[in-house]
Amino acid sequence: MRCPFCGHMEDRVIDSRLSKDGDVIRRRRECLKCEGRFTSYERIEEIMPSVVKKDGRREPFDRKKILHGLEKACEKRPVSVEVRETLVDRIEKDLQRLGEKEIPSSWIGEQVMKALKEIDEVAYVRFASVYRQFKDIKEFMEEIKNIVYAKKVR
Repeated sequence: MRCPFCGHMEDRVIDSRLSKDGDVIRRRRECLKCEGRFTSYERIEEIMPSVVKKDGRREPFDRKKILHGLEKACEKRPVSVEVRETLVDRIEKDLQRLGEKEIPSSWIGEQVMKALKEIDEVAYVRFASVYRQFKDIKEFMEEIKNIVYAKKVR
């Protein structure tokens, strides 16, 4: 594996750990040239459905896109990388269970929003504002009112 620090292609594995679900192996590695340490993740390559975008384009499912959106939504929020990774893992497993060849991007967005609403309401509103493309402050405030109302009803 290529070292992210110096680009050398040889390393040694220092530690390997299996995830809770047993479907990911986390490996700590050390470069044999610069001795820099880094982490890699090994997972089974599963056939994922194509994602149908709003404009009808189709593209392969990309977990990195979801993680990037979560990173933006959770910026400066107390939501760990592990929580975000687990959320994307769950979405991937749900996609596998559906067994569909194509899935609308809206399904993925709704799953992310549903999970974020439970994890961190600020991150949820941030994600929703981009995903739902709020046109003005009125739509934004309406979403916040819905959250406050849902809290009172609980």
